[in-house]
Amino acid sequence: MLDRRALLAALAALPLAPALGRRAVAAESGLVRIGYQKNGILVVAKQQGIIEKRLEPLGRSVRWVEFSFGPPLLEALSLDGIDLGQTGDAPPIFAQAARSNLVYAAAQEAGGSGAGILLPKGSEIRSLAELKGKRVAFAKASSAHNLTIAALEKAGLSYADIEPLTLAPADAAAAFARGSIDAWTIWDPYFAIAEQGEGVRVLVRATDVTPQNNFFLASRPFAERQGPALTAVIAALGEVAAWCMQNRGAVAELLSQGTGVPLAATRRAVDRTDYVIGPMTDRVVAEQQRVADRFHALKLIPKPIRIADAVWTAPARNG
Repeated sequence: MLDRRALLAALAALPLAPALGRRAVAAESGLVRIGYQKNGILVVAKQQGIIEKRLEPLGRSVRWVEFSFGPPLLEALSLDGIDLGQTGDAPPIFAQAARSNLVYAAAQEAGGSGAGILLPKGSEIRSLAELKGKRVAFAKASSAHNLTIAALEKAGLSYADIEPLTLAPADAAAAFARGSIDAWTIWDPYFAIAEQGEGVRVLVRATDVTPQNNFFLASRPFAERQGPALTAVIAALGEVAAWCMQNRGAVAELLSQGTGVPLAATRRAVDRTDYVIGPMTDRVVAEQQRVADRFHALKLIPKPIRIADAVWTAPARNG
C-alpha cells in the first residue's frame, strides 16, 4: 500500500509561502535571500554552506526561505520577499505573464525529469488516451501543469478532454491516497515516495513526454544591482552540481537529512536527476518559449510573452 504517512509527513513539513505585502519585506543590505524547495541543488548547497563561502568576500550573507512549490516562491520573488530561487518550467511563465519583474539567470536542463503521472491502486487506466473524462490532479502553474498538457497532446487529447483538478501537492497527495482522483501529475521527491506504494502505477514518465527544465530565477532589480553576487551564487551552484553528479549517494543522504524525506525515496529521485547547470542557451530559451506558447494557446495565460525578454546577461568581467 501507498506509504501515505511518509508522503503526507513530507508534505506537511512544507511551510506555506510567507504572507507578504508589497512592502512587507524590505531589501536588507548585504543579505541575499534564497528561496528553495524540498529537493535539488539548492538544498545540497544549503547543507554544504558553499554559497555563503562564495559570498563572504563580497560582504554578503544568506537567508534561506523554504517553499512548497514554484508558484508561491515566485510570488515571493515578485513581492520582494526573496532575491532568487529555483523552479520548474511553468512557474516563471505564469509569473512573467503577470508582469513579475524576474530574470532567468541559469538553467538546469532536464532537471525536472523526475516527474510523471501516477495512477492509484485499482486503476483500470492503461494508456494516456484513457485519461479522457478522468479527474487529473496537478498544481496550477507548476511544471506538473505543463507535463499534464504535454501528455494529453501526445495522446491526441485536448485539455478540455479531462477534468483538471488544480491542487497543491499536499491536497493532491491526500486525494490520491483516498482514491478520489483518477491520476496525479507530480514531481520528485513526492513522485518517488508515492510510486513505491503498493498497487500504484506510473502511467507515463516526464522523460517519455517532454523536456522538463529547471531554472534559477532572480528579481530583475537584484540582478541589476547585485550582479557580482548573483554571478557568485550561480558559480557556486555550478560547483555543487558537478559534485552532485559524482557523489549521488552522498547527495541522497544530504537531501534526506535536510528535508526529512525518507532516504529510499530520496535515492530514487537523485538517481534520475541530471544536476548540470548551464547558461540560458538558444535551445533552452526556444524550449521554454514552446511551453509559454502552449499555455497561451489554451488561454491559461492572458497574453503571449517573450522568454528572451527575461534572460539575464551576467556583467562582463574586467581584465
